[in-house]
Amino acid sequence: MIFSVLAFIALVLSICIKERKKSLGIQSLNCLFEAIYSFIIQAFTGAFLSIINFIRTFIFMQSEKISKKVYILILLLFEGIIIANCVYTWNGFISILPTIGSIIRTYCLWQSNMKVVRISGITTGILYGLYYWYYQSWFIVMGDIILLITSMISIYKNDVKKEILE
Repeated sequence: MIFSVLAFIALVLSICIKERKKSLGIQSLNCLFEAIYSFIIQAFTGAFLSIINFIRTFIFMQSEKISKKVYILILLLFEGIIIANCVYTWNGFISILPTIGSIIRTYCLWQSNMKVVRISGITTGILYGLYYWYYQSWFIVMGDIILLITSMISIYKNDVKKEILE
């Protein structure tokens, strides 16, 4: 239970931070706490994805230090690992939800465009929210709902509203 609360707190904090690198740092903590909690409740697809996402997010924080070719290979490597994880931890169709969520989130976090990152909050909130609903992990579901709502508000405030005013 404590790890789901810590994951929830880290997720909410990561949403409040506007600087990409700091936000990714807090998101990596969220992934770590979520992984521990997922192992405890035996949600193994989510647990392994959270470990993969922890490593991915930490590496993406260093994007300016990595050449473009290597950075593309890193993206392809993580997307492949995510798919392989789904195959090896298959627990029925429920395993597809976090897999698709991670594939989308990985691609979006790989981008430097914050609009794309904000959009990925919607898909992550929905897909992971449904996954953890299945496992009755209410603090993580609450965090995913907050991620979904905050992402929608942020997209409106930073992207849609700007386009309307221009």
